[in-house]
Amino acid sequence: MLFSRALIPTVKEAPSDANNVSHTLLVRGGYIRRVGAGMYDFLPLGLRVLKKVEGIVREEMDRAGALEILMPALLPADYFKESGRWDRFGDTLFRVTDRKGADLHLGPTHEEIVTDIARREIRSYRDMPRNLYQIQTKFRDEPRPRGGLLRGREFMMKDAYSFDATEEGAKKSYDDMRAAYMRTFDRMGLTYRLVAADSGAMGGSTSAEFQILADSGEDAIVACDSCEYAANVEVATVKAPPAAASGAAPAALTKVHTPKAKTIEEITAFLKLPASQMLKSLLYVAKDQVVMAVVRGDHDVNEIRLARALGVDEVFLASDADVTKATGADVGFAGPVGFKGRLLVDRAAAAVENAATGANASDHHYTGVSRGRDYEGEVVDIRLATTGDLCPACDKGKLKSYRGIEGGHIFILGTHYSAQMGATYLDEAQQKKPIVMGCYGIGVSRLVATAIEQHHDENGIMWPMSLAPYHVHIVTVGQDEAVIGAAKSLYHGLWSDGVEVLWDDRDERPGVKFKDADLLGIPLRVTIGAKSLAGGHVELKPRSERDPKKAELVPVGEATERVARMVHEALAPAPRASRTSVLPG
Repeated sequence: MLFSRALIPTVKEAPSDANNVSHTLLVRGGYIRRVGAGMYDFLPLGLRVLKKVEGIVREEMDRAGALEILMPALLPADYFKESGRWDRFGDTLFRVTDRKGADLHLGPTHEEIVTDIARREIRSYRDMPRNLYQIQTKFRDEPRPRGGLLRGREFMMKDAYSFDATEEGAKKSYDDMRAAYMRTFDRMGLTYRLVAADSGAMGGSTSAEFQILADSGEDAIVACDSCEYAANVEVATVKAPPAAASGAAPAALTKVHTPKAKTIEEITAFLKLPASQMLKSLLYVAKDQVVMAVVRGDHDVNEIRLARALGVDEVFLASDADVTKATGADVGFAGPVGFKGRLLVDRAAAAVENAATGANASDHHYTGVSRGRDYEGEVVDIRLATTGDLCPACDKGKLKSYRGIEGGHIFILGTHYSAQMGATYLDEAQQKKPIVMGCYGIGVSRLVATAIEQHHDENGIMWPMSLAPYHVHIVTVGQDEAVIGAAKSLYHGLWSDGVEVLWDDRDERPGVKFKDADLLGIPLRVTIGAKSLAGGHVELKPRSERDPKKAELVPVGEATERVARMVHEALAPAPRASRTSVLPG
């Protein structure tokens, strides 16, 4: 493609609504343009990258034996009502009404629709295993679309669904998809970690996320420094704390006046105690019941684990009014001593002797608090794991925190949907049983942005070869006949060898061309100018090489073969261990 004939509207300024690197660079590089909140045009370069992602996903899904289908984006409400998600999805669901008054919605996901296919088309155990997938636009009414393509209201997704007769068969399908996902992300040149995760509104079990490691990631994960244990902090566990030491004599329960000291930071400073000696008490609403969750002062509540302990789908922080009603005090002074409602205490908090905590009275705290004498409560594991915690899976490891962006999610649904919707089969004994299902998603459009979050520098994007809109960027300096002739020869030679090339043929200053080349991030840049050409050379420089002095002089006659070989070698699969086994320090 000739730059002069392409639509590549690069701009110098970052968009005013951009709050991350990928959003900024995709807009500045002319890859995407905002249409509305969480909605974007893919311009030619952006679409080429999107198609690269789609192509790799499709090839690996087909290689794993999955069958591609396409389900509607506009769906009757009946299916979600049948599964119960019409109400559970809440405001996230885009709901519409047709001219006859029938309820419809835009598909955020397609478990119900694919289950309907299964109940109509699968009759016997002989019809399984099956795996159906699609690459299609999804719609979710995000309350705060952000991050450009990372969290939008309209996005491209690959969703696959497996159907098996047994749990063992479902586990085999799950393992096949896990291997396919690893090949997919390896081919994309992404550094990732497979972590234990929560299935959320989709239901099911045996859930894992493929977290693309990036400092800007909105997901927090922890991983052991000695074994393979890794998990999203929402579901991560930690080793139970040792039994409390009995060396310290029990202190008397004392009520202390602590004016205006509400936060952990304020009260630790006031009482001159470490946060680990504090009990942090938070009130939540669970199915109209106000409950208190108690964790150590240096820990945070894991709301997913709290909800599981309470046997509900989700919990919400209580309002200020609910806190005052339940404790009789202003917000910031809640505590377990004397609390009349349901009380859940984290294991680490329960082990703290002579603790300090809110006194359920405004401007007052208790000191000398110990469980068993001063309060009881249910002891559960309800805190977020963090750096330094002991690994729950091995004897010597400690957990370390990382940030990640969820690139894929795989989980076994079991019979969650098939049992509700009557998707059954006849087994060998002609007994009717529900189909065992699995679900496997990849955020296709999200990966366009995710790759940039992991591959960029201060000058622009640094695309992995497999995702780049073009493999090679030819930059001509000047309009000399010899320069143009050499560029044409290289351009056509590379295309003939299966290499995708963008040639910046514009009559522009070299500095402008070089800045655009760095911004666009195409992996290899070949610069052809009169000076180097007079010596029989062109300049070759990988985008990953930041030092401009590192450009290599390549003989003109060898340039086509040399550049093509570099491209083809870069597109060859890399060893998986180099991208997954070692987390960056």
